[in-house]
Amino acid sequence: MTPLDEAGDVVIVLVACPDEETAGSIARALVEERLAACVSATADVRSVYRWRAGVEEARERLLVIKARADRLDALADRVVELHPYEVPELLALPVARGLGPYLDWLRADGS
Repeated sequence: MTPLDEAGDVVIVLVACPDEETAGSIARALVEERLAACVSATADVRSVYRWRAGVEEARERLLVIKARADRLDALADRVVELHPYEVPELLALPVARGLGPYLDWLRADGS
C-alpha cells in the first residue's frame, strides 16, 4: 500500500462557471499566474439552487482547482475579478493527505 503524506498546506477550490469559455479563461489565468498548480474542468453539471425569491436551475462547468493554501486569498480575489456571476461559488476545502510526489509537484506550482 502506498503511504500518503500530510497535506495541510494544500487546498481544493470548487468554482462553478456558466460556460466552457468562462471556465477555460479562469483556469488558464490561475495556472499562468501561479495561483494554482492545476485546474480540472468538468463537463456540464446541473445546478439547482435558491437565488433571491426563487429556485433556479442552470447548466454549469465546475472547476476543481488544486492550489497551495498560502495562495488562497489571491486566488479568490482573481476568481471574483474574472467571474461574471454577481456572487460566484467559491469553496475551499482542505486536503488532509495525498500522494507525496503529487503534493511535491503541486507545492512547486506544477513545475
